[in-house]
Amino acid sequence: MTIQQFYRKPAISEYEIKLLKNNLKKQHNIDIESIETEYCFNVQYPDNHKLNESEQSTLVWLLSETFEPKNFSIDKSFLKTTTTTTENEIIIEVGPRMNFTTTYSSNATSICKSCNLSIIDRIERSRRYLVKSVSKLSEKQIDQFLELIHDRMTECLYPTPIKSFDTGIIPKAVVYIPVVEEGRAALERVNKEMGLAFDEQDLALYTDLFQNQLKRNPSDVECFDIGQSNSEHSRHWFFNGKLIVDGNMSDKTLFQIVKNTLKANPQNSLIAFSDNSSSIKGFKTKVLIPKSQIEASEYLEGEREQPIIFTAETHNFPTGIAPFEGAETGTGGRLRDTHATGRGSLVVAGTVGYCVGNLNIPGYELPWENKEYNYPDNMANPLKIEIEASNGASDYGNKFGEPVIIGFTRSYGNTLPNGERREWIKPIMFSGGIGFMDERHLKKEQPEIGMVVVKAGGPAYRIGMGGGSASSMVGGDNKHELDFSAVQRGDAEMGQKLNRIVRSCVESEIHGGCNPIVSVHDQGAGGAGNVLKEIVDPLGAKIYLDRIISGDPTLSAMEIWGAEYQENDALLIKAEHKDYLKKVSERERLPIAFVGDVTGDGIAQLITKDGETPVNLPLDKVLQKMPPKTFVLDHVEKQLKPFTLPKELLVGDHQTCFNECLNRVLRLLSVGSKRFLINKVDRAVTGLVARQQCVGPLHTPVSNVAVISSGYFGKSGAATSIGEQPIKGFISAKSMAYLTVGEALTNLMWASITDLGDVKCSGNWMWAAKLKGEGVELYDAAIEMHDVMVELGIAIDGGKDSLSMAAKAPKSDGSQELVKAPGALVVSTYVPCDDITLTVTPDLKLSSKDDSVILYLDLGCANNFIGGSALTQVFNQVGNDEPHHNTPLLKNTFMAIQKLVKQQLISAGHDRSDGGLITTLIEMSLSGNRGLEINLPDTHNSDQSPLSIIKLLFSEELGAVLEIKKSNQQIVLDILKQFNVPTQVIGNTSCNNNNNNNNNGSDEDLFIVKVGDKLIYNIKLSQLSKQWEETSYQLELLQANPTFVESEMKNLLKRATGKGKGPNYNMTYKISPISKELALLANKAPKVAVIREEGSNGDREMAAAFHFAGFQAFDVTMSDLLNGNIQLDERFKGVAFVGGFSYGDVMDSAKGWAGSIRFNQQVSKQFDHFYGRNDTFSLGLCNGCQLMALLGWVPYRGIEQTHQPRFIHNASGRFESRWVNVKIMPSPALLLKGMEGSVLGVWSQHGEGRFWSEDQSIVNDIKANNLSPIRYVDDDGEITESYPFNPSGTQEGFASLCSKDGRHLAIMPHPERSFLSWQWPFMPENIKQNVGGLDQPSPWIKIFQNAKSFCDSLN
Repeated sequence: MTIQQFYRKPAISEYEIKLLKNNLKKQHNIDIESIETEYCFNVQYPDNHKLNESEQSTLVWLLSETFEPKNFSIDKSFLKTTTTTTENEIIIEVGPRMNFTTTYSSNATSICKSCNLSIIDRIERSRRYLVKSVSKLSEKQIDQFLELIHDRMTECLYPTPIKSFDTGIIPKAVVYIPVVEEGRAALERVNKEMGLAFDEQDLALYTDLFQNQLKRNPSDVECFDIGQSNSEHSRHWFFNGKLIVDGNMSDKTLFQIVKNTLKANPQNSLIAFSDNSSSIKGFKTKVLIPKSQIEASEYLEGEREQPIIFTAETHNFPTGIAPFEGAETGTGGRLRDTHATGRGSLVVAGTVGYCVGNLNIPGYELPWENKEYNYPDNMANPLKIEIEASNGASDYGNKFGEPVIIGFTRSYGNTLPNGERREWIKPIMFSGGIGFMDERHLKKEQPEIGMVVVKAGGPAYRIGMGGGSASSMVGGDNKHELDFSAVQRGDAEMGQKLNRIVRSCVESEIHGGCNPIVSVHDQGAGGAGNVLKEIVDPLGAKIYLDRIISGDPTLSAMEIWGAEYQENDALLIKAEHKDYLKKVSERERLPIAFVGDVTGDGIAQLITKDGETPVNLPLDKVLQKMPPKTFVLDHVEKQLKPFTLPKELLVGDHQTCFNECLNRVLRLLSVGSKRFLINKVDRAVTGLVARQQCVGPLHTPVSNVAVISSGYFGKSGAATSIGEQPIKGFISAKSMAYLTVGEALTNLMWASITDLGDVKCSGNWMWAAKLKGEGVELYDAAIEMHDVMVELGIAIDGGKDSLSMAAKAPKSDGSQELVKAPGALVVSTYVPCDDITLTVTPDLKLSSKDDSVILYLDLGCANNFIGGSALTQVFNQVGNDEPHHNTPLLKNTFMAIQKLVKQQLISAGHDRSDGGLITTLIEMSLSGNRGLEINLPDTHNSDQSPLSIIKLLFSEELGAVLEIKKSNQQIVLDILKQFNVPTQVIGNTSCNNNNNNNNNGSDEDLFIVKVGDKLIYNIKLSQLSKQWEETSYQLELLQANPTFVESEMKNLLKRATGKGKGPNYNMTYKISPISKELALLANKAPKVAVIREEGSNGDREMAAAFHFAGFQAFDVTMSDLLNGNIQLDERFKGVAFVGGFSYGDVMDSAKGWAGSIRFNQQVSKQFDHFYGRNDTFSLGLCNGCQLMALLGWVPYRGIEQTHQPRFIHNASGRFESRWVNVKIMPSPALLLKGMEGSVLGVWSQHGEGRFWSEDQSIVNDIKANNLSPIRYVDDDGEITESYPFNPSGTQEGFASLCSKDGRHLAIMPHPERSFLSWQWPFMPENIKQNVGGLDQPSPWIKIFQNAKSFCDSLN
């Protein structure tokens, strides 16, 4: 094979170079004069082929930047060292390791295939750096430079330009382990060599199996297989084990304890503890589904009983080793768990969580972080994990098309009073998912003889080897090279294609078809071997090794069978459905392979092309119910001390003490703002998100609960919330469990749900359970959780455990210490939501003491414990007191709040949790951008010591704060009294409350808190905002262009001044009512082709928006058009290019999509003809907008390619997820007719949304002819380039382009995700009244109605 190099500069932006130079100086004291960069594209094709002029031209167009041809070279590098100073110059090149094809290459070659470049076999992209240093770099300094510029797990140094992708690896032959001859010693040897994590019981069991029962030697493939599929990670030995607690045998296993909650409270449960997700009853739901899944077809209304599903898992070990890849594959694996429920299910939205050690942010001192702690070399440091793991999970979800709607994060590292260091060196990477299914597919069917075993998804690679066993070990117990080989490679585009074929099979039944899936399992720990055995159990199957699709010819049988290569499912189908599945997969471009057949002999047999059987295992022996293991658990006496305030804070009037406590707590990661997480993750894709993290006029991330809709047509849906309080466990595991359940419920209670008894939960346990004193803590927590849930009437119906949460860390004396993570239980609730428009959010909405009352619900009954709180953490303490336990009161409070929510008597509400009551009040004030005046009763005489006031304000007892209308005060108090909820009136919302205060002439609202009339806090909102946002801001500086991060902070502080100020929305028109007969009118309706490409993810919401406006929408893939299965002919009046990440934005956004049109003559002609007709319109949103610009459809045709306006990488340097303000300008755009002058909010999610044109005359022409009809504006409705009002940094605020005749409109934001009022995260009263309420279409429906009016006018 030939590899040809192409070059493009630069590889990284100027701000990234500046950041790199600063980090080299700060971290390693390396002085760098300059860095130049370029990409090198290593393009592989056969030796016997030479690229002809047409092929090379196509390839150059794809790889280069269209408006920068001078920055692309087909043969020579741009980086040249000078002849005089080479001592101080060096070229460093890093790129992918050769052991597997990267996701980049997979997408790039897929693009090439669509552009008639099938000759291209592989494209890998490396980065080259020309580094000019002040003095010659030493080998050590070069290594330090490398550490900052590449991922050691997936990339390596290229000493010279690569000439071949061949690794030189020869597939390893199958080896047989001499167990018959040597007995247990042979297994002990292979256990150590292969890192299989066999314990004493395993070794005895498998020695007996092969030596005495099967009477043969196992192959190394079989040893690897059973090592993965019978690991703690896969088998959950601890939860299934016999427990001896303090010398007494427990009458129940942990699993029995957990499952007993469901036995006591089974209401609403459909699937529990028996599948990849759990499921509860949902609602009969009207849905909009394409008529056919194997060809282009119209969307039709249908109806199904739609149960709700939920799953949650963690990916802790891989994330600790390689944070980005570990988190993205954790997300991918959980997504496959979601869709592999029953006979296939439907993904909707995700939840996330990250727990890491001390952040140690350079230049940002957090006084409670111990700078003396050391960290292991084989794991990433906590700061890198916090940033890179959230990047990986966000990137995967963004490209897949799953919004993240709620989450948590924590940082902890401290030495306990007993001298033990506790820290999340091994992190928690938590991923949950909520979705739906068709009730007809609830249960997997059993295998039958002759059924076909299918592997669907990406090819096999040498990745993820041994993840199951590696995840079952303490970090540091495994060989480093085995640690790395156990981490996987994520491919979100492949994952999305896999999800599409599962969804296609599920939805085929809606319009009279048949779901061909008998059973589906996702491939995870243990690889193909584990999943294929599971899916054919108990009948057995013959699996043919050479039928499994491989991306690497050097893979051994063990690697193909055992590697956890991602984006892969095993399906079981009947033989007669092979053709249907093949057609679906070809349409979605997903590789599938019919790898074997069910036999009925009970044996899983892997057969090579030579007839060898490296796996020949009786399923009843290897998947049998194994004898339980026994674990001895003993309580260890805790060494605890009461919390004390530092002496220096106890002098004077105590104001310094109050201020220091607040300043520290607000800067704690678990308490302060999470903008650094939510700004980079999509929170609206699917158009089914009714409540995500952000609320209020400033889009503040403080939501209690997340809510999704069942569909686009009604108000039913599902709600989910999270509870986790791990630090309380240092004082009492029982208290931790009580507060965890309590937090989950006090978060959930603000959504309108069907019934408390309908609430089901996932319980996820992350613990170093097998280490001294830890297992018994988990046991105590499980008992308490069980008791609380049984009394509440709720239950656990699923979950996962990760029980090796410890890592070895080096000490300064050269020895090692074993650092256990805090034991953690995460409870995720999910429940049917009967009205998604009733959810109460924390943002204050009223104005003064004349119209508002603030109520405080204290479920701690004035106990005010402080142990294990944020306050104790920021003073490096733990404390010793415990919370008030009162489960009946918790239940009553939940039911009281539900009654108030359903009667719409609460204007704002927020739970009390991390940071205490003071944080609850601050978050309500900041999110509403309104002042507060609070006066709490002083139940203890606090004149002498500030501690009782501190405990009142910072205690993390369960509780809540409500804002209600003063006119409803008595009604609300009566309801709360009816449920015996202790309630105090503590103040009021207070806009314009600084008239009598000396605040340097500022008219900002104030946050005022008194205790017993003693003034404790009197703070301007902007100052409060700065404190609460500071840690998030510091993290943002490390993950985006600092200039833009600083701009956001500056603008936020300008905005956070109170009076409820926010964007000044204005609607200049009325929208037409939606027809009640949409389905009946569909046949006569104008037709719009909703066109999607590989990687698109916005098709369903686009189709729904057009459907609501009276169109008949068609589902059309690019593969339909390229294969000639449909023509873009006269029947279509409109085309809609949808949002998403076509080909993962490889080779620039929409470039591959544009290429597949541009370089296929027949398809190109169809698009040209459609564009030229005067009876058509087109709408491109986000990725579709980028496509229309690349095709030259906007602003007008005939512009030279190098001058054609485009949408390029955001100036912030990252994907931006924002709720933005836009103004609709006078323009020729037909789809915006009548909307001119309106200022509206709209969802915006993109990584490459910055308008760019090299030719200023074209920019002037666009302005002169009003060809950018939608522009980004600030809160005052003024066009802006200021970030984040303008999220991409686009000039002139351009958020759209249209053609001169107005028929073709391209918009970067997402009106199709904002066309229903409940999709808006914040809708001011004037807009709500104009549209008629949250259950009505939003102002954006007008775009789609205007399209219908245009089509009607043609008749």
